[in-house]
Amino acid sequence: MPSDAVLYQAAALCLTYPDQALCARLPLLREAAPQLRAFADHAAVTPLEELAAHYVAVFASEDAGDRYGLYLSRWGDEGSRRDGTAAARFEEPYRVHGLELAGQEPPDFLPAVLEFTARTGDTELLVCHRGGLERLRSRLTGLGTPYASVLDAVCAAVPAAGAFGTGP
Repeated sequence: MPSDAVLYQAAALCLTYPDQALCARLPLLREAAPQLRAFADHAAVTPLEELAAHYVAVFASEDAGDRYGLYLSRWGDEGSRRDGTAAARFEEPYRVHGLELAGQEPPDFLPAVLEFTARTGDTELLVCHRGGLERLRSRLTGLGTPYASVLDAVCAAVPAAGAFGTGP
């Protein structure tokens, strides 16, 4: 059974925009994180263009942001994403661990939070947003997308609130 850190890192890769690098890593992801085999197997037999179009339809279309967004603050306090307080709450744990985000995504982007958790072992951001992760998982399951299996694995690995070892 792989460590949760491996699962979180692999899930982060599965939840980013699919590209050739993801396709090249699918055999490794499949073996390293058996919980993600359903997604890895699907991605391995689906043409990259189709994977990319599905990702956009699920996570990046105008309508998708409201229903299936990968930004954890979207699943928390209404309005906090717009007024900037959510970003500040996510940035502090990154700073505490001496990490900075590179790229264009804000700190509440689920793949970034998963990678942060994998690198630091600090599950607090995931634990605090467990309810949102469960709502996203439920919506993706209802949609019938293979991404639901990734959220199934993540939700199964996130400790319950107050569990030992959830903070810095």
